Amino acid sequence: MDFGSEKVYIACGATDLRKSIDGLAAIVQLQFQLDPFSSAWFVFCNHGRDRIKILRWDHAGFWLYYRRLERGRFRWPDSVSGDVQTISRRQLQWLLDGLVLEQQKAFSEVKVSVAI
Repeated sequence: MDFGSEKVYIACGATDLRKSIDGLAAIVQLQFQLDPFSSAWFVFCNHGRDRIKILRWDHAGFWLYYRRLERGRFRWPDSVSGDVQTISRRQLQWLLDGLVLEQQKAFSEVKVSVAI
């Protein structure tokens, strides 16, 4: 998954993942007061923390990514249900890999600029 430079928002707490594109877009717009048609990634997790959905607008329509773990659970933040949190692309990758958002021993991201 290429996240580019888009923002990543996660819905804290559990979301009813029976919702599809329209239902998740409504949550983004009405509950989070964000624009579902932006280039941001919106990430939702179920109550059992073994499934996630990612909603993303692309110039002509929505993408809906779905992941179900066969074993284990996502290390989802224990915030109040209904809150939204902005995270980095790197933190999203940590979540997808089964890690927590706050990695104590992670290397800092290095940005290299090349002078020509």
